[in-house]
Amino acid sequence: MTESAATIRVTNLIKQFGRFAALRGVTAEFDSGRFHVILGDNGAGKTTLLRALAGLADPTRGEISIFDKNPHEACREIGYMAHPSLLYDEMSGMENLRYFARLYDIAGDARSSEAIRSVGLDPELSRPVGKYSQGMRQRMSLARAILHDPKILLLDEPFSNVDVHSAQEMVGLLKQMRDAGKTIFVVTHQAALLEGAADEFIWMQAGQIVDRTRHLVPDPAGRA
Repeated sequence: MTESAATIRVTNLIKQFGRFAALRGVTAEFDSGRFHVILGDNGAGKTTLLRALAGLADPTRGEISIFDKNPHEACREIGYMAHPSLLYDEMSGMENLRYFARLYDIAGDARSSEAIRSVGLDPELSRPVGKYSQGMRQRMSLARAILHDPKILLLDEPFSNVDVHSAQEMVGLLKQMRDAGKTIFVVTHQAALLEGAADEFIWMQAGQIVDRTRHLVPDPAGRA
């Protein structure tokens, strides 16, 4: 596979929850080293698509190929940041990352310290995560997602309840990661933050991709 070849291929992806189809035949290819932003109304299928790429929601039908593997086989190449922080509030940031490092068989504290510093936090901070500001929690959640140095980052509403300055700093971090070769997907309702940073805006509606643009444009359904 060449550097410009598609990293991710999705073919006729369908995900049903009972009678409700959250994804309705999504077919798309995504290149490596690109910053993709997924937009759409609540219920459009954004988070379901992200979870399917992460291997957390198995398709009802269809296929996902990531580096020519399915998402479960490619899990070491994927970093996922859910809407909830998925951090342990009673533990410090470093204690949190030590725990997750063990899950990835990462020995020592060096990589955990590097991940924390890379998001602009201090690994020596002993304060429990439960006492962090929302911006700090989101940064630490991002540190958790990049701990194992994945090639693909899947981020669900990373700027939720974060002040504008902190959100802009996070966007800068994501740009640096993209420039370093990572493939990034962000689901967000704050698209304006990413104008000038993202390589592509992907619009979803009713479980389908309805448009892909290089610049932020009005919602194809006319709601923005």
